Amino acid sequence: MPSSSDVAPARVVRLPAEVPLHARPAGVFVRAAAAFAADVVVSANGKRANAKSILEVLALGATADSELTISASGDDAAEAVDALARLVAEL
Repeated sequence: MPSSSDVAPARVVRLPAEVPLHARPAGVFVRAAAAFAADVVVSANGKRANAKSILEVLALGATADSELTISASGDDAAEAVDALARLVAEL
């Protein structure tokens, strides 16, 4: 059985109704993800992206009100997931 530190934290969040994940909000999200040591993955529309790559995040095609799953592993993973989930709500 894995210890609680081996379980990658994840959160499901929804983009605000008026905010698609286009260049500006994606840039804000990627810069925030890059501040963490953890490997961070964001998923939407059946696609996965490295949350620290602007091109991969834009390729998700997340539109306003899309559901995103944010997960992370490694150092500060839980903090990264919590901070990015809060950020999505404020975009």
